Amino acid sequence: MILVWHYWPAKKVESVQSADGSQIKFRTQGDRIEIYYKQQWTPFFVKGVNVGAALPGHDPGELPISREQYLAWFKQIQELGANMIRVYTILSPAFYQALVEYNQQHADSPLYFIQGVWTPEDELIEQKDAYLDSIYAEFQSEITYAVGAVYGAADIPERFGKASGSYRYNAGPYLLAWHIGTEWDPEMVQSTNDKHKDKTGFQGTHVTTKQNASPFENWLAEMLDHLAVLESQNGWKHPLTFTNWVTTDPLKHPGEVLIQEDMVSVDATHLEVINWPAGYFASFHAYPYYPDFFGLDQTLMDMKDKDGSANTYLSYLTKLKAFHKDIPVMITEFGVPSSLGIGHLANKDRNQGGHNETEQGQINASLMQDIASAGMAGGIVFSWQDEWFKRTWNTMHFEIPQSRRKLWTNVLTNEQYFGLVAELSGKNGPLKIDGGASDWQALQEGDKQRISSSHPGWKSLWMTHDEAYVYVMGELEQPFDPEREQLIFGVDTIPGGNRHAKELGDAKLDEGLETLVVLGKDEESQVKIASNYDFHARLYGNQYGMLKVKPEDMKDDSGQFAPWKLAVGLEQSPPDSTKYSPFLDVPAGMLKRGTTDPASPDFNSLAMWQAEGSVVEMRIPWMLLGFTDPSSLQVMSYGEKDGKLTATTTKGIRMLPWIVQRSNGGILGLDRTESVYPVSKLPTYKWPAWDKVQYVERPKKSYDLMKNAFDKIDDGFAPGR
Repeated sequence: MILVWHYWPAKKVESVQSADGSQIKFRTQGDRIEIYYKQQWTPFFVKGVNVGAALPGHDPGELPISREQYLAWFKQIQELGANMIRVYTILSPAFYQALVEYNQQHADSPLYFIQGVWTPEDELIEQKDAYLDSIYAEFQSEITYAVGAVYGAADIPERFGKASGSYRYNAGPYLLAWHIGTEWDPEMVQSTNDKHKDKTGFQGTHVTTKQNASPFENWLAEMLDHLAVLESQNGWKHPLTFTNWVTTDPLKHPGEVLIQEDMVSVDATHLEVINWPAGYFASFHAYPYYPDFFGLDQTLMDMKDKDGSANTYLSYLTKLKAFHKDIPVMITEFGVPSSLGIGHLANKDRNQGGHNETEQGQINASLMQDIASAGMAGGIVFSWQDEWFKRTWNTMHFEIPQSRRKLWTNVLTNEQYFGLVAELSGKNGPLKIDGGASDWQALQEGDKQRISSSHPGWKSLWMTHDEAYVYVMGELEQPFDPEREQLIFGVDTIPGGNRHAKELGDAKLDEGLETLVVLGKDEESQVKIASNYDFHARLYGNQYGMLKVKPEDMKDDSGQFAPWKLAVGLEQSPPDSTKYSPFLDVPAGMLKRGTTDPASPDFNSLAMWQAEGSVVEMRIPWMLLGFTDPSSLQVMSYGEKDGKLTATTTKGIRMLPWIVQRSNGGILGLDRTESVYPVSKLPTYKWPAWDKVQYVERPKKSYDLMKNAFDKIDDGFAPGR
C-alpha cells in the first residue's frame, strides 16, 4: 500500500462502495455505461468533447492553458450539452485544480472527464517493439504519474514536452474512465507480435488476457493492470479502456486498398477484467473519410439514409458494435474540420475538410446521430478548440521550417480546424470581409500599408496581414461588376516566375510573378500559381512521379499559371496495395465570395472576398501565395536541396493589379512607357518576423449545431433534477 494524501473535494461526490471497500461512480453493465446517481445505477450515454493541450503560438508540450481559461471552457462545454471531456495525456496542475473548483461550484451537475495516458509514440513507431525495456518502463512510469496527477498525489519533475509540477487537487471522484495509448501503428503492432510470440496468457491482479490474445494485446493488459493496481490503492475503481482506431480494428475490410490499413488487429475482446466492478469497454477513433474503404467497400453500402444514399459510416459502426456484443463501445474521436483544405474524400460529402463552420456542424451532428443509432456507449467529438501546431500529410512538406508551424495557421492544413471553438488569427475578426472599408480605417497607421495610389482604374489599394492571411482592400474608380470585368492581382515574392502570360495580354514584365489572384464570377475567382513554381506538380510530379508534368511547364517564365491543387489520394500499386489506385487531387485555390461577419445571415467562414460598389476586399491564405512560414518570411524557392523542396527568405510582397474588360479583352493597368512593365519598381509590402502571435477565440457556428445534436440525445439521467 502506498501512502496517498489528497485535497478532497469539499462537496462529496455520490458513489457506491464495492465489496472490497473501493468507491465506484461509473461502471460498465452489458453493452452500456452506467452512473451511480440518486442511489441507483442509471444508464449514461457519453456526449463529450476532446480537449487538446495547445493554444495558438504554442506546442501542446508547453501546456500554456491557464486555470482561468479552463474554467471559461468548462462553462462553455457544459452549455454545449456535453456531460464529459476527454484529455489525451497528463495536463498541468491548473487543469485538475480548475476541474475540481468548477465541479464544486456545480455539485449537482459536475463535468466528468476521461483521462488519457500517452504512450512513447515516437519510440514505438521507430523501434517497432513495445516490449523494449525503455518503452515498457517509460509507459509504466507515465501511468504512475497519471494516477498521481488525477488523485492529487504527485510531484512530477520537469520533463521536456510533458506536464510537471505539484498535483494537490483530487479529481478522481469526477473521473469517468481511464483511456491509455494512442492510435497504434500497424507495423509496430505486427513487429511486436512477431518478436515476442512467447508473451501470452498474462494473468494480472485485475486485468487478464484470453488464450487467443496477441503479444501486443498482452502488453496492453499488463499496462492496464498496472494502472488498475495503482488506482485501487487510492480507494477508487473506474472503467478501463485503451485507444484504438479503424486501422487496427478487429474487423476485415475487403474494400481496403492499402495493405497496411488491414494488416493487423488489436482486439479489445481478448482482454477481460477480474475483481474490477467498474468494468472495461472498447473505444475507437472513427472518422467517416479514413481509411479509404469507407468510400470503396461494397459491404458497407448496405445501410441507406432517408435520401437513399449509402451511409457507410453507420454501417461500419453497426458492424463494429455487433463484433463487441458483450462490452460497451465508445467512439472517442469523430468529426470533420471547418477548413479550406481537404485531406481525404468521403461519401455523403463527409470529407476531411472543405466545409464551412455550418457544414461542419451539420456533418458532426449527423455523425453523432449515427453513433447513437448504432448503439454505442457514447461519442466524443474532435475537438473542442482549433490547434495551430497540427500538420496534415498533404501540406506538411510545404511548411518549412516545420518547427514554426505553431506561429501561423495554414488555412490549407485541415487538421488545424477541427475545433468547435475557433482560434482565429489576430485580424480575423477585427477585419471582416464584407466589402466595407470602415474596419480598415480603424486600423492603426503602422498596421496597414498603402501599396498604390497610381494604378489605372484604382483610387487606392491597401494591404495588411496576420497569422493566417494577407488582406487587401481597394477602391476602384468605378463599381465592380464581375459580369463585365475581371480583377487580377499579380504577386511577386522572389526572383523568377512568369514575366509573360495570356492573363497579361501583350505586356512583358521585368520581374516575374509567382501567383495570380483572379476575382470575377464564382467559377473564376481563384489563386493560380506559376507552373514551374507549383508545389503540387513539383512534389507529386517531379519527385513522386504520380503526375504527368510537361517539361516546358517547368521552365522559367513558362507563361503558364496552374490552378492550385491539393492531393487527396496517392497512387498505390501492389505489393503495397491490393490493387492499383490512382492519384487523386482537388482544387485548393478557389476563392468564395461572401462575408466573414458572424452576425450576418450570409456568413461563410470560408469566404475570401467581397465587393460592394467600388470597394473590393479580400484575404488570401499565406500558402496560396507561396509562403512556407510567413512568421520568418519564408517562401518556397524554385530550387531543391537533396531532392527536396526548400524555402528561401523573401523581402516582401509586390502586388500588381490590372483589370480585364470582358467585352473586348482590353486590359487596364498594364500600360507602360518602357518596353517592359517595371514590377521591380512597385512598392514592397514588408513586415517584421514574429515569434509571438495574436488570436481571437469564438464559438463556431458548429457549436450551436452540436448543441442541438446533443440535446436530441438522451444521456440517460437528469443531473440537477
